[in-house]
Amino acid sequence: MPSAVAAPGLGWGLWVTRAHCRAPYWPGAASPASLLGSGLKICGLKTRHLREEKQPRWARLLQPPGEARGGPGASKIDVGEARGAGLLLLPPVRPPQGAGRPGEPSGLPRALPGEGTPGEGSSGDTATPNPARRARVCPCRCQALLYGDAEKPVETGARAAPGAAEPRPVCTCDKKPCGCQKADVNYAFLHSTDLLPACNGEITTMSFLQDVVDILLQYVVKSFDRSTKVIDFHYPNELLQEYNWELADQPQTLEEILLNCRTTLKYAIKTGHPRYFNQLSTGLDMVGLAADWLTSAANTNMFTYEIAPVFVLLEYVTLRKMREMVGWPGGCGDGIFSPGGAISNMYAMLIARFKMFPEVKEKGMAAIPRLVAFTSEHSHFSVKKGAAALGIGTDSVILIRCDERGKMIPSDLERRILEAKQKGFVPFLVSATAGTTVYGAFDPLIAIADICKKYKIWMHVDGAWGGGLLMSRKHKWKLNGVERANSVTWNPHKMMGVPLQCSALLVREEGLMQSCNQMHASYLFQQDKHYDLSYDTGDKALQCGRHVDVFKLWLMWRAKGTTGFEAQIDKCLELAEYLYNKIKNREGYEMVFDGKPQHTNVCFWYIPPSLRSMEDNEERMSRLMKVAPVIKARMMEYGTTMVSYQPLGDKVNFFRMVISNPAATHQDIDFLIDEIERLGQDL
Repeated sequence: MPSAVAAPGLGWGLWVTRAHCRAPYWPGAASPASLLGSGLKICGLKTRHLREEKQPRWARLLQPPGEARGGPGASKIDVGEARGAGLLLLPPVRPPQGAGRPGEPSGLPRALPGEGTPGEGSSGDTATPNPARRARVCPCRCQALLYGDAEKPVETGARAAPGAAEPRPVCTCDKKPCGCQKADVNYAFLHSTDLLPACNGEITTMSFLQDVVDILLQYVVKSFDRSTKVIDFHYPNELLQEYNWELADQPQTLEEILLNCRTTLKYAIKTGHPRYFNQLSTGLDMVGLAADWLTSAANTNMFTYEIAPVFVLLEYVTLRKMREMVGWPGGCGDGIFSPGGAISNMYAMLIARFKMFPEVKEKGMAAIPRLVAFTSEHSHFSVKKGAAALGIGTDSVILIRCDERGKMIPSDLERRILEAKQKGFVPFLVSATAGTTVYGAFDPLIAIADICKKYKIWMHVDGAWGGGLLMSRKHKWKLNGVERANSVTWNPHKMMGVPLQCSALLVREEGLMQSCNQMHASYLFQQDKHYDLSYDTGDKALQCGRHVDVFKLWLMWRAKGTTGFEAQIDKCLELAEYLYNKIKNREGYEMVFDGKPQHTNVCFWYIPPSLRSMEDNEERMSRLMKVAPVIKARMMEYGTTMVSYQPLGDKVNFFRMVISNPAATHQDIDFLIDEIERLGQDL
């Protein structure tokens, strides 16, 4: 373990490590010779230094005042020089008042129980263990992180002093959680101001972050454990009363911050759990998670190449590949990652309006005729929300009828376009859906494209949910005609399992986004930069600050390949077909629509025994409407699984099962059916 060496004038001392990572102590006014004699080595010290006859640089740094370091009265050690010599500096550790021996720097840690100073064996004074929670961090790992593998200290063969404690090996156990004894940092006396960029805050920072990672990893492992709950449900007032969530003027200790982390995850929904089927975005991909951590550590903005060079290039490469998969020759066109499918759909509406009436950018809606957009009655609500935000108005979004499977009826679309034109309105956009939210329906894109071409209307495809099927050779036919669209929304955070959020808008015409949105902010987008300005992508976005969403997708694509995504998506669709086949003729189940689902959406009613013999009348529908909500509430109370329900049109509440989690199996589908029956049989 790291050990503190009292260094004159440094205040907190220098850190060295004893061979074999022994427990901490400090040897007092030790000379370089006594350090080596005690079996100590310096962090980052090369083996050859021990064989040098002349005094090495690190040894000169450790000498007391008056010995070759500035002569009598020298009292400071230059931090940069110390680090350059391979020394690691001890961060502030605040022991209880009065701890420490006379003459010792007040901030140095005491020896661990059972550890004495050199030469004292095990009979030396020991510090009273603090009952507060302690952090655990491997010293060898610290050295690798601080200095890199090339400068990690190597084993010199030096023996430990007689009476020293036995070596503590690096943890290799597979216990969850790990209980191995490691270095101690008392978080009860530390605050965020003790972390980097605080002077000498490296060790405390790494210890704290490694403890946070421990908390996260325990949560990740539990997320895939079917014996754990999907949700530990509490009502809002219960959580508000049980914990103090309020913000205070005074800072909390790091110990309390770690407790906040544990508490937050304790009540978080395990969206990666194999039995979580509640939303379109489920699962937890390990490579995607790692990419998200890296993105947060990089903490940069996507508006210019100069501050996000790799991320900007990855966005360029990834969007081009996605456009290729849509079917645009050579991946031509443009695009951007945005904060979710709703914003991507609004971008499409914004660009379509600009394409038809570019003067709207300067003069506003008053300068142009009344516009109307068309979308199916099963489309996502974001189409109306975008119209409201852009000043077009929700009344200007005309809903087109769907067939019994939820697909837009092209003949009704054409009829409504003609009606709008006769009223003097200007049709400017048709938003088709590839994978509706509830039924998972795919609109007939080829027929819709023909109508849009005939009337010169911008065709947008909302493929937020269904766009992932373009990765599957078996299922991509469901998006036939998407290549004729002017723009496409595609959310990899849904079927592809990329961590939230990751949504792309793809535009077939290059340069249109830039013309529509650019504002030429001279403090960001200078025209005399020394690199290709086409990589400064921020001016084509509505946002200024833009999160790095591409790296998760890019890294997962590298890890899986297109074939890996294909296998993942095919598996989810196969599980949906398995569920459909299992319940379509099962007693107590009624399908919302006939036929095998096109996507992973399986919509059904569970009919409790008390309703199975009732006539299909208003009373039965009234009672059936209450079944799904009660079963869902019981699921959440028990924490066993989660699945969504909703009404739609004249249909009362039904279950909408969706599968996008590659961790799910046939056994999880069987469990869901059994659980629905167990929780609903008495209704």
